[in-house]
Amino acid sequence: MSETVLAQLLGQGAREGSDLTTLQAIAEAAGELGATRALTRLGLADAGAAADVRELRELLRAWRDAKRSAWRAAWGWAMRIASAVLLGGLAVRLGFKDWVK
Repeated sequence: MSETVLAQLLGQGAREGSDLTTLQAIAEAAGELGATRALTRLGLADAGAAADVRELRELLRAWRDAKRSAWRAAWGWAMRIASAVLLGGLAVRLGFKDWVK
């Protein structure tokens, strides 16, 4: 629906009084017009917009997966380093250096 349809519906509501059907049509026309304007301002009003949004969602999902994997890898390395330091400390404390000689 366009601005002219909305204007016609508003005129009809003013002339004939506003029954429920007219009010619903006005609300629907206004909502559709507002959504169209918002999509146009965002640059998503063309035919390829759906594909662009799908691609952006896939890219965002890949970014989240990569971020999660990086945190898991960093946590894994931190645990390995902590374990190595702990084992090294235990070896020194228990005199493992003397056992090797």
